Amino acid sequence: MAPTYNIAMVSDFFFPQPGGIESHIYQLSTKLRDRGHKVIVVTHAYEGRTGVRYLTNGIKVYHVPFLVIYRSASFPTVFSFFPVFRNIMLRERIDIVHGHASLSSLCHEAIFHARTMGLRTVYTDHSLFGFADAASIMANKLLKFSLSDVDHVICVSHTCKENTVLRASLDPLMVSVIPNAVVAENFKPLHSRPEVSANSFGHNPPPVRQLGPHDTITIVVISRLFYNKGTDLLTAAIPRIIQNHPNTRFIIAGSGPKAIDLEQMIEQNVLQDRVEMLGPVRHEEVRDVMVRGHIYLHPSLTEAFGTVIVEAASCGLYVVCTQVGGIPEVLPSHMTVFAKPEEDDLVAATGKAIAALRANKVRTELFHEQVKTMYSWTNVAMRTERVYNGISGAISEAEFYGYDAANAASWSATRGRSGVQSFALIDRLKRYYGCGIWAGKLFCICVIVDYLLFVFLELWFPREKIDICPDWPRKTINEQKETVKDARSRW
Repeated sequence: MAPTYNIAMVSDFFFPQPGGIESHIYQLSTKLRDRGHKVIVVTHAYEGRTGVRYLTNGIKVYHVPFLVIYRSASFPTVFSFFPVFRNIMLRERIDIVHGHASLSSLCHEAIFHARTMGLRTVYTDHSLFGFADAASIMANKLLKFSLSDVDHVICVSHTCKENTVLRASLDPLMVSVIPNAVVAENFKPLHSRPEVSANSFGHNPPPVRQLGPHDTITIVVISRLFYNKGTDLLTAAIPRIIQNHPNTRFIIAGSGPKAIDLEQMIEQNVLQDRVEMLGPVRHEEVRDVMVRGHIYLHPSLTEAFGTVIVEAASCGLYVVCTQVGGIPEVLPSHMTVFAKPEEDDLVAATGKAIAALRANKVRTELFHEQVKTMYSWTNVAMRTERVYNGISGAISEAEFYGYDAANAASWSATRGRSGVQSFALIDRLKRYYGCGIWAGKLFCICVIVDYLLFVFLELWFPREKIDICPDWPRKTINEQKETVKDARSRW
């Protein structure tokens, strides 16, 4: 029988805020619960969301009342979070702490404190960062501090893995690639075709009605309106695309500081009847917006994965996206038109996509079934579960890291269970000391202070006096088998 775990997902980014990280945490938690694990989520308080909340699928969410400073990231407290965090971990009898997102203060602090408490830790990176500007240098140093003492790291794409390995100076064998997924049933095309199935791709089913030369093509954009999401690029490209292709219109959903630039562009070019600004939309409304269009435009300047383009393809939209980060790994070439993150190339790529649709060269009616076979959250949960088994010792080190017995003697001390899973204070100090001439010493001081705080909490607030929360009923063994059977049938 496979072991089950009590897992804490920790991140500043969670519902009700929409986004890829938020959706990833929720969907992964749901599927892990389906596999018999206990999952809680720890995040900061949102407007109208405070205290402890239960989601309909039995996942408990702790909203910690911390100050939010920028883009839903909480103010870093380093040590102030520890008493609350310890109380939650003991109440819920947590075995594994799984943090998400590079810019989440709660994530990094949770991993740091969890190691002090002797808990297994996993970190998932969802973003790409550079190496030259001051903000990236600070973020990378913070990541180096956090990941110097973590059991395993997960990245959502191979490009993301390369970036994280370089930023945090990690052994590549300590990093696994597990992509995002999509609930295809929630992103069906507007007019589903029952005769088109995953088994009919080779039978060349009849195409849908061809777009005429004067039919309007709708281009959809759903994104946070920030610089890194390519909003400036979008603002410059929209007037040129509409000028080159008169029978086109745009639907833009999302909010952010760059929204005012889009509104000014619409006013200056008198495009009120050609560009519709919807503002922020809830995640459950994304499909209803997407099915209004023919093309999905994704002008991001940096992206580790890009779940939204998978959702768009599942809705039957032809995807135009910038060839940056992990985006080229996400969808096959017949579903996408790639562009350089430049205005001229984005305009040209969009024109190419419009011409392909009018010439009926793209079978978008087949996209939904193809996406359904490519991405599954059940598959993501099973692969994440294998990481949990590897760091907890449920499977052998050789099986988890993929080396044979002949090479075991030469296995580096910085790799595998012997290198990262020791909770001894002296071993932790050795790992942090190598983070830099000055930073290493500062990190060691933080570890010692955190350990002393932990001893103080153990003496003055003994764990015997902390009430244990009753578990939500877990899935039965038969239900777990049905889940695995369903996942294998989809593969």
